[in-house]
Amino acid sequence: MPVAVAVLVVCFYVLAKCASWFVDGAVGVAEYLKLPKMLIGIVLVSLATTAPELAVSVQSALMGNPEIALGNAVGSVIVDDGVALALGALVAGSPILVNPYLLKTTGLFLIGVDLIAYFMAFDGTLSRFEGAVLVLLFAVYIVFAYFTRRRSSEADSDNLEELAEIEEAIAGRGLGTLMLWFATGLAGVLVCSHYIVESAIVIAGFLGISEAVIGLTVIAIGTSLPEIATAVTAARKGQGGIVVGNILGADILNICWIAGASAAVNPLVVPTNVIHFSFPAMLVIVGTMLIAMRTGYKLTRTEGIILMVLYGIYLGMVGWLFL
Repeated sequence: MPVAVAVLVVCFYVLAKCASWFVDGAVGVAEYLKLPKMLIGIVLVSLATTAPELAVSVQSALMGNPEIALGNAVGSVIVDDGVALALGALVAGSPILVNPYLLKTTGLFLIGVDLIAYFMAFDGTLSRFEGAVLVLLFAVYIVFAYFTRRRSSEADSDNLEELAEIEEAIAGRGLGTLMLWFATGLAGVLVCSHYIVESAIVIAGFLGISEAVIGLTVIAIGTSLPEIATAVTAARKGQGGIVVGNILGADILNICWIAGASAAVNPLVVPTNVIHFSFPAMLVIVGTMLIAMRTGYKLTRTEGIILMVLYGIYLGMVGWLFL
């Protein structure tokens, strides 16, 4: 048990570093190939913070542990909204302003895909076909995000500001170095995700709890650390648009891309507790977040506290129902 916990903690740290190398290398190679900057920003920067969730969930599905795969995807949405966004609102010097057009379009898309995924999972399985549909919705989101940002100068500026930070890190690097970063980062992500799943299985067995609970809590928090760090850092720097854009985008990616890709590689059996508790809890916290953002198109410290309290209630319910 202590060894499994130590491996889990170390792998979370290394996974985050490798994901950063992977994305930096991918952005550098994409720019070397002269791909449009806006497209790089939307696709690669959006994938950056969700790379750990994707690696762990797909690895879990391939290893025959669907409870961890889906629990991680759903749990990560809850952590993003109840912890990452809430902390961003708490540390920001002033209320985080929300772009009305971005909220109306991306917010509706988010609610739509959450309901679709819930409907798909309600029969107790996410089939390969349903996973493929979710991945297709992810592709639709990329196209949707591209045109949304063309109409929203604020969202575009925030997206490109984050891309500029990556560009600064890769400035002056040759193609060979960038490809090495890409390959090393990818290999590290794959290896670490494997041992994270293995450690989670050991911990769940030792504590006598289901793998779904580990996925919904420990794994979800661990793989969401990049979103939490990004939200807090951006909020402190007064970049509220990055906070909101990243959280909304990560929520969509967790359901469409991560849950979808996991089901596409291996059909997921959805535990009853995920159907009747975790999915509804996710819908409640996502709905609360969107309502809070819609109130005056800003997110205040009070609303951040409300989201964090909801997350605390959620953790308490997980402990009461499943432990």
